[in-house]
Amino acid sequence: MLKMPTPTRAAFAIIVLSVIGFTHSTTTSSVRINKCCEKFEVVYDGKCTVAATVNATIWKPEFIGRKGERNVQVDNYRFVIGLPDCGTKQKFNIYEYHDSYDKLILFPDGQLRHLILRHHSPGSQGSVGSYLDEDYIDAGDTNVPLLQYDYVQGLYCMDRAIGSGGDGAELMEGLIAKVCSPKEEIHWTDSDVMLRKIINPICHGLAMIILLVVAIIYFVLPTLRDLVGNMVTTITMCLIVSQAADLVRIFTEFSNHVSFLIADLFFYVSLLGAFFWLNAMGYYIWKMFRTRNVFLRVSDGRKYCWYSGYAWGCTGTMAAIAVFAHFFLDLPGSSNASSNSGTETVHHPGRESFFEGQDNISWLGIAVFFTPIAFIIIVNIFFFVTTLRFINRMHTYGRIHHKLRCSFVMFTLIFATMSIAWLFLILSWLHFDGLLYMHIIANALQAPCILYICVLRQKHVTFLVKSCFRDQAPQTTEWGDEMTYMNGGDY
Repeated sequence: MLKMPTPTRAAFAIIVLSVIGFTHSTTTSSVRINKCCEKFEVVYDGKCTVAATVNATIWKPEFIGRKGERNVQVDNYRFVIGLPDCGTKQKFNIYEYHDSYDKLILFPDGQLRHLILRHHSPGSQGSVGSYLDEDYIDAGDTNVPLLQYDYVQGLYCMDRAIGSGGDGAELMEGLIAKVCSPKEEIHWTDSDVMLRKIINPICHGLAMIILLVVAIIYFVLPTLRDLVGNMVTTITMCLIVSQAADLVRIFTEFSNHVSFLIADLFFYVSLLGAFFWLNAMGYYIWKMFRTRNVFLRVSDGRKYCWYSGYAWGCTGTMAAIAVFAHFFLDLPGSSNASSNSGTETVHHPGRESFFEGQDNISWLGIAVFFTPIAFIIIVNIFFFVTTLRFINRMHTYGRIHHKLRCSFVMFTLIFATMSIAWLFLILSWLHFDGLLYMHIIANALQAPCILYICVLRQKHVTFLVKSCFRDQAPQTTEWGDEMTYMNGGDY
């Protein structure tokens, strides 16, 4: 085997190391710029479109220095095509267009800065132009009314955005940045974080356990499985689903836009279903008091099927309308709803695809969900007033009417509890911390109140529960507990 002379081997090693070093320096010195679409595409009406087809120019990055220097030359940069990988973080859009209060700044090292100009601050004239001086980036001027967030490579992508406007309107050109939610430092010792992120989820968990206990009691005990008992079981199951979905919405940092949308749908649909079943209970009690021949059975399957068709049919119809309105009728730029966790939601001027950007149910969808609840509350008030007036006019009534009267009191208290909790839910959207805390307290008290109303307050229910623990199961006849315990005095 021939041996290379020592000087030649040394020269060869120097050449190889030089080539490797040059290649490494070339690779590392190139600045990575994350572009959302291909090099020959732009974002047109929220979708990647070939620039030539819409007579648009492709996007070229404009770099600004850390001290505010304009048009900083960066010759060695390369595009990285694709959306950012946000993992479990939220992904949302930021638009910069004419007279917008969002400013996108691309630094020479490839980092992106999002400036939020607060136009309502004192001293502003309502114009963006007063903020665009060379010293507005890192000048440290405390009088400049702006907020800023920085995003490193991989957590954002930029591109040119063009909106058609529709109906012959002029094209609106600007920039779009799809970014991952900036991670904020969380201090678990803070009282606000303790209440929202620790106490509130614990209260949701306890509420689900308490509601499950009520549902099991009314489902397991045969003498409670009459029509009203089955309605109570269904209402509590709907509230359990709503509590579980609301629990998912609290931890925003562990979810993405799809899970937010699904959690919102489960929350609003289950809440709407609970109110429709409450309305069915009120109608049933109101109708029975106005009927001359009252006859009760333990479980009237046919009536339950009719009420199920009404409650679930109306719930499904309104849910379908709300989803349709959310995806197809909601105007671009409308605000998304914020969850009860108190986190801020970025508002987007438009959507880029069918599912992209659907962080929460829009306000139009929420209006479709909550408008029937408002009408249900009004109708239930009518049922309450007319039934109470009829009861006050009754001088004598039998055992069945006595049971109906107990069911009416239970309906009234459940109706008041759920209505108050729903009202505080709406008030929590006003973004006042005090109203949000009141909503958390009202939601935490809802399940214990239902437990007291449906179980602890009623002597015959507690008697049945105690008899089960004493291994003295109540007799199961087809006439229910109003006949089994007619002389027991447990009502």
